[in-house]
Amino acid sequence: MSLLSYEVRNSVAEIMLNNPPVNALSEQMLNEYLAYLEQAAADDTVRAVILGSHVPGRFCAGLNLAAVHAEGAAKFRSLLDRLYIKMTDLQFSMGKPTIAAIGGTARGGGMTLAISCDMIVASRTATFGYPEIDAGVLPSIHFTHLPRIIGRHRAFELLFSGRAFDAHEAMGMGLISKLVDEGHEMDEARALAQVMCGKSPEVMRFGRAAFLQANDNGYRQAVTAAADSFCNIAMSASAHEGIAAFVEKRKPKW
Repeated sequence: MSLLSYEVRNSVAEIMLNNPPVNALSEQMLNEYLAYLEQAAADDTVRAVILGSHVPGRFCAGLNLAAVHAEGAAKFRSLLDRLYIKMTDLQFSMGKPTIAAIGGTARGGGMTLAISCDMIVASRTATFGYPEIDAGVLPSIHFTHLPRIIGRHRAFELLFSGRAFDAHEAMGMGLISKLVDEGHEMDEARALAQVMCGKSPEVMRFGRAAFLQANDNGYRQAVTAAADSFCNIAMSASAHEGIAAFVEKRKPKW
């Protein structure tokens, strides 16, 4: 059974996460998402891409830690190669704008999916967070870009406290592009996509590439280092205890 859907409408590819109850990222889910990104990039009729969710109140809860915990450290590396390196490469070379439409909770790897897009539209009831630290692992890919977006000190506080924050705070920090009423995030994302579709595809392709080069120079080395640091800490005793506590729904014993 597919865990995502893909549809092209009005020159916009809509990729929708559909893995209830919380859209936890599995290997199958990541593989399907990467395949759809490749399909959208190769389709000359597609001029913009939207990433959303079919699960009410949920965008993406991040990696399925229970499954990863059961399969061991090797699974972390496999998933991180997809989530950090392969996805970042595909987004970097997409050649057309991408928009994340968030209508619920986005955590951990869900933040990675969202932040990899060029723009983020969120409902006023959406919430965000980087809770990896509470499971004994690190949101290391966000160490590179988040300080550039919201500033070093605010980024450190969010990444190392693990606290959740709402859409109004995210908007105030410049983390999201548009804030809309609950249930209208896809409508706004589609309207924004149509604005982008009205531009020259050639100019958009070259302009986007130049924009990414100017703002994300050295991205490949950064995401590879992030994957390495994530996997190194994931093999530690602290990560083992943190993930076990998360799976068993108890407080970790550090």
